[in-house]
Amino acid sequence: MSSQEIPEENRPAERATDEDAHGHGAVAVADEQNPFANPGLPPHEHRVQDIDERAAQRSERVVAFLFTVSMLATVAFIASYVAIPKEEAIYVFPIGHISALNFALGLSLGVALFTIGAGAVHWARTLMSDVEIADERHPIEAPPEVKAKVLADFKEGAKESVLGRRKLIRNTMFGALALFPLSGVMLLRDLGPLPETKLRHTMWRKGLQLVNMNTNEPLRPADVAVGSLTFAKPEGLEEHDEDFQKEIAKAALMIVRLQPDNIKDKKELEWSHEGIVAYSKICTHVGCPISLYEQQTHHVLCPCHQSTFDLSDGARVIFGPAGHALPQLRIGVNDEGYLEALGDFEEPVGPAFWERG
Repeated sequence: MSSQEIPEENRPAERATDEDAHGHGAVAVADEQNPFANPGLPPHEHRVQDIDERAAQRSERVVAFLFTVSMLATVAFIASYVAIPKEEAIYVFPIGHISALNFALGLSLGVALFTIGAGAVHWARTLMSDVEIADERHPIEAPPEVKAKVLADFKEGAKESVLGRRKLIRNTMFGALALFPLSGVMLLRDLGPLPETKLRHTMWRKGLQLVNMNTNEPLRPADVAVGSLTFAKPEGLEEHDEDFQKEIAKAALMIVRLQPDNIKDKKELEWSHEGIVAYSKICTHVGCPISLYEQQTHHVLCPCHQSTFDLSDGARVIFGPAGHALPQLRIGVNDEGYLEALGDFEEPVGPAFWERG
């Protein structure tokens, strides 16, 4: 409702002067003639920083200290991102064992953000002007005199922010705001050539024994019967290891013993030992673990999307959406009679990725 539509008797009384309208402590008493009187603003109380320059300088140093802490926290974020290994874990009471990298990144980033905010709040509450200004409502389209007033108020506010006079605050604030975005820039690091060739390699290397996943014991050729399916992992990889899930996702093996005469692929026969072949357990479609074996046909089936591989013919795909054969691990027997790897897989394990081939 516009002021023209308000009955005359219900309109607030006009103030005599600008001081009454905007001054502190100006109070109008409500009565029958003026039921909606403006109570005015309470008297302004000066802060200690307004009357004591030493207190103002202390507040300035506090704000500068907070901005400086933000800069140091940003540097700590960058240093943590570069220096702390992803696999390292630390104990934090009462949370328990957590990733040292995640803890350092979260703590440093939180401190950097908090101290910028705390510094800005302390600056506003102790050094910027806290004088309240009342202004009457005006039409949405501001007249020229109002625009001029807003511009003047802005300039006055900029002047009262003491940004030009408090150079220590200004410089440390600019430093904190300039350094903080580097935290986000550092995250772009993983969009580059990293992780290099890590996707092409697993834990397997020459001389590493094949360990039964169920018994956790090294495998001998006699432990693998013809037609059986056995799952294996690299020697030294334990379930309580911090990186167990990451490593087993690439290194998991399935061991099958075939009659050497039934092996059609020459390379597969050369890489086997007495008909024992070792293939990656990870399906080359979307990385599901393969667990179904058909003894008569020597086929293995992925339970997720029914990709089927022929283990008697280089584990080539004979059905389903998988794009290529399962990688084979070359195996042999060490001096103690245990099955061992003779190297790593020659191609990446699991689904195809952009650098395959």
